[in-house]
Amino acid sequence: MKSSDAKQPIAEKQPVKLEKHNDVRIDNYFWMRLSDEQKLSEVKDEQTQKVIDYLEAENTYYDKITDFSKTFQEELFEEMKGRIKEDDSSVPYKKNGYYYITRFEIGSQYPIYSRKKGDLNAEEQVIFNVNEFAKGFDYYQLGGLNISSDNKLAVFATDTVSRRQYFLRIKNLETGEIYKDIIDNTTGGSVWANDNKTFFYTKKNPVTLRSEKIFRHVLGTPASEDVEVYHEKDETFGTYVTKSKSEKYIIIGSYSTLSTEAQYLDADNPTGAFTMLQEREQDLEYNVAHYKDHFYLLTNKDNATNFKLMKTSVDKTTKENWVDVIPHREDTLLEDFSIFKDYLVLEERTNGLNKIRIKRWDETEDYYLPFDEETYAANVYGNPEFDTDVIRYSYNSFTTPSSVIDFNMDDKSKDIKKEQEVLGGKFDKNNYKSERVWATARDGKKVAISLVYHKDTKLDENTPLLQYAYGSYGYTIPDSFSTTRLSLLDRGFVYALAHIRGSEYLGRNWYDDGKMLNKKNTFYDFIDCSRFLIDHKYTSAKHLYAMGGSAGGLLMGAIVNMNPELYNGIIAAVPFVDVISTMLDDSIPLTTGEYDEWGNPNEKEFYDYIKSYSPYDQVEAKAYPNMLITTGFHDSQVQYWEPAKWVAKLRELKTDNNLLMLHTNMEAGHGGASGRFEALKETAKDYTFFLALENKLKI
Repeated sequence: MKSSDAKQPIAEKQPVKLEKHNDVRIDNYFWMRLSDEQKLSEVKDEQTQKVIDYLEAENTYYDKITDFSKTFQEELFEEMKGRIKEDDSSVPYKKNGYYYITRFEIGSQYPIYSRKKGDLNAEEQVIFNVNEFAKGFDYYQLGGLNISSDNKLAVFATDTVSRRQYFLRIKNLETGEIYKDIIDNTTGGSVWANDNKTFFYTKKNPVTLRSEKIFRHVLGTPASEDVEVYHEKDETFGTYVTKSKSEKYIIIGSYSTLSTEAQYLDADNPTGAFTMLQEREQDLEYNVAHYKDHFYLLTNKDNATNFKLMKTSVDKTTKENWVDVIPHREDTLLEDFSIFKDYLVLEERTNGLNKIRIKRWDETEDYYLPFDEETYAANVYGNPEFDTDVIRYSYNSFTTPSSVIDFNMDDKSKDIKKEQEVLGGKFDKNNYKSERVWATARDGKKVAISLVYHKDTKLDENTPLLQYAYGSYGYTIPDSFSTTRLSLLDRGFVYALAHIRGSEYLGRNWYDDGKMLNKKNTFYDFIDCSRFLIDHKYTSAKHLYAMGGSAGGLLMGAIVNMNPELYNGIIAAVPFVDVISTMLDDSIPLTTGEYDEWGNPNEKEFYDYIKSYSPYDQVEAKAYPNMLITTGFHDSQVQYWEPAKWVAKLRELKTDNNLLMLHTNMEAGHGGASGRFEALKETAKDYTFFLALENKLKI
């Protein structure tokens, strides 16, 4: 597996001068950027064809380099597919008199959505067989399924480009008719008013893809007559519309990274005017739910860094009327809450671990669900019913397959509704070990690393180890089970998940200390975790691999510029690597809403800081690890030209003979392939890259 086995594509250099704050950058590959119109046009202009030719040349190069492993890739795919129950189905959930089910049939790529009235033994009504809808499309996603309160109509969303610009349509569930109404360029979500003929939805800006307008649609009227009920004019904010679990209120939310705002409307009066709950303020965040005569608010008000729960009367909603329900705690992050008739359920995180807390409204009980493993993932989900004593939650860990559990909050009984089946006859959870260790970062902070490996794997400097992380937007990657990961573990790999700053693993401060002018802590933490794993003989630089996607791809780009000698191989998936140029261009999707995450480089302080780590700008003439970079031509989150330009610049400057490959999915976007088996094939490609570098291409 050598890069000399095939001819490397060499991108043409067309220098473009970029100047800001009296600083001049020369971008030799700026020409790779295409507009949406150029990408989607059936007639390709000269530049478009040139870009496509380059991307396809890189794909051809990738195919030639990896051709020897194609048989193994297919076998690995079949191995991973063989662990999946193909005719699987979800645990039914009940809403408004119907049980809703998502299921797959053997050999099918896409789900079937169905329901049963009143009883699980009732006749099944298929709402959507997505396999039928997806015929003829290279990419297809159906989502946003939303049933009217009289159970007769469904709004649904489709995306056939993978750019997350959804069409909304309406299906009559009694007749099976799909109405001719088509609403384009939406987020995919919708909210029914209680009259069963009006719904609200969110439109995106066609250029920046910012969620910026809320519209009201009435059945039987053309979309061109839909009424705009809200326009979010601040370009650093997005907007959305939702409905309270109580079905009482339609809520319009506005959000940035550091500020939120909500307006509400009685769902029985869809043509009425929305009422402001609390006007936006810098650094004030709140999420709202409704119960009886109060709104409940998950908020950081009064410097509640880890958030607290407050409430206010529906008649007096501004912040001076808010009172504490669950006070702020320095050692516990309050992540979410769910309201039931008799119970309040809290999702908390302490010392990195999930906790589910159950509290009666009458205050006669307050307790936590018991979880025994050293590291795990648990979350409350799929609880649309309000008047119930039962909550549904999921539980899994690195070694324990996922379970869906119904817990009776009254008598504390537990009903395991489903345990994930791992087919193939080889899986035994007792064959795997999981542990959590703490690395010391260069500034003294302790960073958790969750590890899993086969019990027969010997841990020393010859052990292959894959280190993964994300580290942005406060998103905490759970320590969850993966059937595909077994293909690495069974071949002697250790999997390490580094809970670096930029996530909220150790609370909101852990996030704040890994963004804006603290962003480099994210990269330093990952590197210091790598050094810890090497120093403690879990692996060595010859056998250490790293992987990350999107903002985690930025992480990959930063660490290989800072310490390339620590890694034998890197996969950067849909990587955000041209940070300074993207954040200076407010016409690119998502840019303006990202200023509170990365900083606004129109201000010199942020420009200088971002440039100092931006992977594309920091590529140097030096040796880099073996690298596989993946992207999607229609990616709306991270545009394909960022990784394409990065690869071209790396080819120009790197001094080593290690592998450098770019693979572009020409039919997909940020999330990759849409079918469940096509997504597995992409995973098989990724794992083959690591296994080939370890000479472990044996089934």
